[in-house]
Amino acid sequence: MELVYQKQIQVTEEHIDQNNHVNNVQYVHWVEEIAAEHWDLLKQKTEYVNDAWMLLDHHIQYKKQAYLNDIITIKTYPKPPEGAKQPRKVEFYCNDQRLVDSNTLWVLFDPQTKKIKRLEGDWLEKLI
Repeated sequence: MELVYQKQIQVTEEHIDQNNHVNNVQYVHWVEEIAAEHWDLLKQKTEYVNDAWMLLDHHIQYKKQAYLNDIITIKTYPKPPEGAKQPRKVEFYCNDQRLVDSNTLWVLFDPQTKKIKRLEGDWLEKLI
């Protein structure tokens, strides 16, 4: 299984701010949205099917702007785990130019007990 997931979004009026480009907060929303979509595709192939991810840390760098009707390609993939933390990369492109870079850290937790789960160091390799 490929650990890279991507999709395209067309920029609409609801994504635009007072400066006539995609609002920075919208990118944060898309980061969370694509991570959730990717997990929904992967979780059935793991032992963590009933668990959920919680965002711990988020770093984002804005490089270029996107505008109304632009088609944005969003690409995401998990990076090797760091103990209980799971890094994830999200990249945004328009016309083959990188618009935004995001690096996030997540933790997996059991929604019933509210306890964080420590992932096996090779859990991602089992999905490939």
